[in-house]
Amino acid sequence: MYPSSFFSEKRPEVLHSLIAEYPLGMLVSAQQQLEVLHIPFEFQPREGDMGSLYAHIARANPLWQRVAADSDVLVVFRGAEGYISPNWYPSKQETHREVPTWNYQAVHVRGRISFRDDEDFLRQMIASLTRKQESAMPQPWQLSDAPENFLSAMLKAVVGIEIRISEIDGVMKLGQNKKTTDREGAVTALYDRGRQEIAGAMRAAGREKR
Repeated sequence: MYPSSFFSEKRPEVLHSLIAEYPLGMLVSAQQQLEVLHIPFEFQPREGDMGSLYAHIARANPLWQRVAADSDVLVVFRGAEGYISPNWYPSKQETHREVPTWNYQAVHVRGRISFRDDEDFLRQMIASLTRKQESAMPQPWQLSDAPENFLSAMLKAVVGIEIRISEIDGVMKLGQNKKTTDREGAVTALYDRGRQEIAGAMRAAGREKR
């Protein structure tokens, strides 16, 4: 990610919050070839110096055999994003000195990967991940809802992933380099088009800038 001073984000609480809200990460690794996998992660910020990421994949997935243990990997988390038209900026009508852009939120996490094959780890990790995602449900599902023999069979069919984080940074490109009137013009246009996530993120970034 290009570390423009306008958009670079280093605050742990902001980066951690985005991972929690958008846990589907893109795991990128390189061995004989580039490997890319989209999987939800469980983030544990207090494990190790910078935290850990946990996930699981199907045992049939060859990734855990292709990628060497302790290899460096990258996980990309994407938040709100959207196209921004220059026509939404009031100043464009005066000067015409504006161009289209794309606003977005992203976090890059680098670390070393290992694979976990013990059932206790898988149970605890999947229970924690499920608990967070089910917490807002009227009747949250939990592991104990499934028959034990069925659950044991399912756990044998997956392999755990653990990534010890060594570096984490982000880019929040949300119009911080624009005048307030132009940013609000874009926010209003996005809300009108039903793009609440990116509009809300831009408005919040504008409040922080002030």
